[in-house]
Amino acid sequence: MTSKRIFVLNGHPAETSLNRTLAETYAQSALQAGHDVRVMNLNDLEFDPDYGFSGYENQKPLEPELEQALQNLEWAEHVVLMTPMWWGGLPAKLKGLFDRALLPGRTFSTRETNWMGLPAPMLSGRTGRVYLTSDTPGWFMRWHYHNALLRQLKDQIFGFVGIKLSKIVHFSGASHPKEGAVEKWIAEVKQQGAIAA
Repeated sequence: MTSKRIFVLNGHPAETSLNRTLAETYAQSALQAGHDVRVMNLNDLEFDPDYGFSGYENQKPLEPELEQALQNLEWAEHVVLMTPMWWGGLPAKLKGLFDRALLPGRTFSTRETNWMGLPAPMLSGRTGRVYLTSDTPGWFMRWHYHNALLRQLKDQIFGFVGIKLSKIVHFSGASHPKEGAVEKWIAEVKQQGAIAA
């Protein structure tokens, strides 16, 4: 098996969480399998999540933590995100990281367009996987919400900058998991970390 450069981002803003446990499990398994791994926890990052401008003519200088996150994305061959779903979307701080760090000239080009006329992605050639935790059952996510957050992650965030998600894994019932569920989720993440899936 060829080793990969993997960037694991724990997108939960709390110091301790199921998402952090999953991120650490994935990273440790990938390291033991010989992959080169970088890990960031959203809780450790200090930055202003508010972009604050209406266009790209003016941009806030990136704080060191955001610059490091962006460098990790540029360095990685495979990007793994663990995040909860809150109010049908991403935690505000995680959304702020994307708002601030996914900038033209680094992650997409406004000078070039793809075949649909959209800005050309600059992080192409990378793969990714998202682990989404929520209390919403999968069937309700599909039927009632039409997988809106999953589509946003796949197409409007990762896909927009060129990162092709291999899968979005949804762990539901996260606040009050059934007996044995967390152990099952951890085992799944450990297995996928070893093969950089």
